[in-house]
Amino acid sequence: MAAGLRLGPLLRYVDWETGEHATVWIEADRPCTAEVRCLGAPSGEGPGEAAAPTAGDAGASGAPGGAGAQSAEGAEDARSAEGAEDTRSTQDTRDTQSTQSTGSPGGPPAVSSKGAGGSARTFRIEGHHYALIPVSGLSPASSTEYEVLLDGRRVWPPADSPYPPSVIRTPAIPAEAVRVAFGSCRWSAPPARKHDPIGPDALDTLAARMAAEPEGERPDLLVLLGDQVYADATSQETQRWLATRRDLGRPPGTQVADYEEYHRLYEESWLDPQVRWLLSTVPSCMIFDDHDVIDDWNTSASWVSEMRATPWWRERILSGLMSYWVHQHLGNLSPAELAGDPVYAAVRDAPDGTEALRAFAARADADPASVRWSYRRDFGRTRLLMIDTRAARVLDEQHRAMLDDEEACWLRDQALQAPGSYDHLLIGTSLPWLLPPAIHDVESWNAALCRGDRGARWARVGENLRRRADLEHWAAFPSSFEELAALIREVGSGPLAPSTVCVLSGDVHHAYVAEPRWPDPAPSARVFQLTCSPVHNAIHASVRVGFRFGWSRAGRRLGQVMARHGGTGRPTVRWDKSGGPWFGNQLMTLTLNGRSAELRLDQTGTDRTGTRLLTVDERNLTHGP
Repeated sequence: MAAGLRLGPLLRYVDWETGEHATVWIEADRPCTAEVRCLGAPSGEGPGEAAAPTAGDAGASGAPGGAGAQSAEGAEDARSAEGAEDTRSTQDTRDTQSTQSTGSPGGPPAVSSKGAGGSARTFRIEGHHYALIPVSGLSPASSTEYEVLLDGRRVWPPADSPYPPSVIRTPAIPAEAVRVAFGSCRWSAPPARKHDPIGPDALDTLAARMAAEPEGERPDLLVLLGDQVYADATSQETQRWLATRRDLGRPPGTQVADYEEYHRLYEESWLDPQVRWLLSTVPSCMIFDDHDVIDDWNTSASWVSEMRATPWWRERILSGLMSYWVHQHLGNLSPAELAGDPVYAAVRDAPDGTEALRAFAARADADPASVRWSYRRDFGRTRLLMIDTRAARVLDEQHRAMLDDEEACWLRDQALQAPGSYDHLLIGTSLPWLLPPAIHDVESWNAALCRGDRGARWARVGENLRRRADLEHWAAFPSSFEELAALIREVGSGPLAPSTVCVLSGDVHHAYVAEPRWPDPAPSARVFQLTCSPVHNAIHASVRVGFRFGWSRAGRRLGQVMARHGGTGRPTVRWDKSGGPWFGNQLMTLTLNGRSAELRLDQTGTDRTGTRLLTVDERNLTHGP
């Protein structure tokens, strides 16, 4: 039986240094050689020799059975009709897309990389078969249609696809401009024709717009800032599937319990036909937040202790880290980083990589400082630093830190390396650095209580409140908050300072723009907190009121009272909201061109003509020369 495509393709990495390389992630339903072939490769052979079978998957046969495989097929069938209804494309579009300009500011001309491609043998994890395919031979400033083959048989794009071809777009070298769309918190959309109680999905809507206007604007990069899946808030469809596997009356109940159940979440999210096509044609950078593993993950030392005392937690955390490594983390890495990654080598070299990856996950859980999930990407004159603000925490109440010492040193080194080599610094952190001032003061007050500054009774009250109210942002780690403020000030000062430093965040289910103020000497760079969430989720009305109150004068006064009670003092940096709060399913887009930076916020909206992305705010963050 021929190999089939189970998940993907996801276009993950595109090279912005030479414009010659990319990576594409897939999951197959059995062991095979996965190949990406770009437009113009000779029939019957790829642009490069097919990789020789490695030990991993080489001797395996058959697809993983059970409800998981069946549910993937069912989800695909159920959603394909919706995708066909919501997009408008023609055969003419399909025939010409591979040589279109990207539409980005200063975008590449009409060039394609005929003959480029690459192949990789699948590796096996928990009965599933994955490949991260390295693509080479691309040309700078090109837009090239590609297809995916498994054991020489084309499996992507589907013959009846209503979407334009998937393309790999490479930048002109040197690249002057990049367009970055970002957001977080995507609870997967329901299957086709079912009511969506939380409104249209912003990624679905972006995909529909791009498919309907193939020559229109599209992002060069999609940055997903956490909660790509919700392991603790499963859909009714997933809960029905879980009930066929185990007793939901026993912990962890309707939450996921093991790797197969985490995998089900990615199926549910990434088999959405619109999102599937979007991720196949727009490169993505990802980082986890708590819901990718469990709500309030690593909120405190006592929380971790309680979790580890349960009989189900060890399998849950190891499976969560393993599934994140496979589905999200691998694609964040460049081909050079992958070549030097010992875990990736061990997984690929083994007949079954499960034990090697499980050992890595166990080490990551037991000794978080031994593993780095953070990473850096450079896009021409823009530098992106994606920070792990979950696994890298120090939870000792007397020495709490958002980042452990090695992680903090890494962040500092990457931000200060080669000053003058970038015009814009983007710091991706799932949790906002700057919150509404009253909420910031509440979180720092709570941290003082939990530290025991007001005695044991207040410490117990503080821990209970911390968990109930999710008081775990940068403000809840006061020393880390100040260290990040000092680093941003240092990066943004001096004759070689970048034009902007933007902290990109999500998590809080609304969007806003905040601007900090330092005492003299202030940095010369413009600094912004850009928060955008959710992509597809809801927020309770009471929480909306709380966030609005947090920015108000009355809220600031209440926060100051609580700060005095906790003896926390005032932060060295002050800040004000310059945009928002905005509520709804939404995406922010940064267009960075030279030393100029423009920001746009789009929300989903539905009227008589259908569902669209509507621009609700647009601003120039700084004017370049």
